[in-house]
Amino acid sequence: MKLLLYGAGAVGLGLASCLLKNGQQVDLVGREETVSALQQYGLQRTGIFGDCTAAPESFGAYTSLSELPQSDYDFILVCTKSFDTRTSAQQIAVIPLLKNATAPIVLCQNGWGNAEIFAEQFPKSRIKSGRVITGFRRPQNHQVDITVHADAIHLGSLFDDDVSCLEPLSAAIDAGGIPCEVTPTISKDLWAKMLYNCMLNGLSTVFDVPYGLLGESPHTRELMESIAQEVYAVMTAVGYATHWDSAEDYIDTFYKHQLPPTYNHEPSMLQDIRAGKRTEIDALNGAVVQLGQLHEVPTPTNTTLTRMIQFMESRPIK
Repeated sequence: MKLLLYGAGAVGLGLASCLLKNGQQVDLVGREETVSALQQYGLQRTGIFGDCTAAPESFGAYTSLSELPQSDYDFILVCTKSFDTRTSAQQIAVIPLLKNATAPIVLCQNGWGNAEIFAEQFPKSRIKSGRVITGFRRPQNHQVDITVHADAIHLGSLFDDDVSCLEPLSAAIDAGGIPCEVTPTISKDLWAKMLYNCMLNGLSTVFDVPYGLLGESPHTRELMESIAQEVYAVMTAVGYATHWDSAEDYIDTFYKHQLPPTYNHEPSMLQDIRAGKRTEIDALNGAVVQLGQLHEVPTPTNTTLTRMIQFMESRPIK
């Protein structure tokens, strides 16, 4: 298969490492410093799924979509930050090679609302979603370290019941080292990830602590549980559901099974704040706030947390 990965951050490099290990043809589009490092050193993966290396000549690395070779792709994987989703969709749409293709566009991003943005530019039948809850870290521009894994990557669609086209991609990622499955219920998975990320990422960033410490204090537990209640109310108002019948059911699973394995994990949101970068808060708690406003569902805890992170984003690095 020929695959294009748009976005060469930690997630993009992690997925690319699997596809290259499985012998697929991969082109990556990323920032200039990342592309330069990849062209010089190749792609190196370390971590819990084993080490592997792809030589520089074994894949393509480009700084712009306009530099891509004239070749049809079987899949386009979008691995950019959620705040770049609209720009990504617009940039992909102006390249005739990609705009007029039939290749599925698989959104491997955080947050909610990415698929709707891509649907403004492409037929909904092409737009697929990936739920990734594996922890990736990028020690250097050409390196990715897989630090934690909560569940298999899930691939599916929010718009189309036919997801069989994703089977070859799923099999390639799985054979490359990270478990991956195709599911007909990706919306439930994405909302489950929203619950987890909304409860942890912002609070971990505000208090500058790993996930696990948030579960040890009654004060932060109360905040996390309030966030979960609001997310559930918004999700229900929008017309979606997840794998648990109530917020209480999810919270029980969260404390017993989801939080302990990621006790020492620090979210990319915290790393972004430390580096003076923009975070994905608008696609996480901020998306809950926006949907709540549209459907007249109060979201005071999510609103407060969103405003706090937005303030932290605006502060210069000391």
